[in-house]
Amino acid sequence: MTTGKVSRVLVALLVVALTWTTGQAFAATPAPDADRPLAARVVTYDASGAAEFVTAVHRGADAWNASVANVRLVPAQAGQRANVRVVADNGWPRAQRTSLGNGTVWMGRQAVNEGYNTVRIASHEFGHILGLPDVKPGPCSSLMSGSTGGISCTNQFPNAQERATVERYFAGSLLLAPAATTPHAPALAGR
Repeated sequence: MTTGKVSRVLVALLVVALTWTTGQAFAATPAPDADRPLAARVVTYDASGAAEFVTAVHRGADAWNASVANVRLVPAQAGQRANVRVVADNGWPRAQRTSLGNGTVWMGRQAVNEGYNTVRIASHEFGHILGLPDVKPGPCSSLMSGSTGGISCTNQFPNAQERATVERYFAGSLLLAPAATTPHAPALAGR
């Protein structure tokens, strides 16, 4: 087998492995180009079922976007299938990750009725979708400590260890951004 054929087989195996582990295929990461910056993996979410928690969901996504570079949480466009579905219910908040960056988040009213911060809840549940487990008991400074941070805890940002873990999980999914970029609106505009 020639070196070129071996390389193509290895790239194909890499794409298959990424598909099995993340539920999505990615092209092999090209070498950085001075004219084209690296872009983060985009994980879309649909908050149309989040009822009164829509703003909190967007703010929770914004907290992650301000904290990590290798992944971006972006609202799905109309008609687009989202990686993450966010819904409101009367139970306790929870997330079910089906694969890295994919799953369902429930914004449970039970915790809100007990006084827990809605933005912290949303950010915490997105943390599960991004691959992080609960860290209980834990201090308020740990986003993944969840309810053990206490009712007075409003910290919506991951700590250094949580950020580093998510960056590592999504490090291999960077792709070159398109050569032409367009400016976008501030994070909370239009929400």
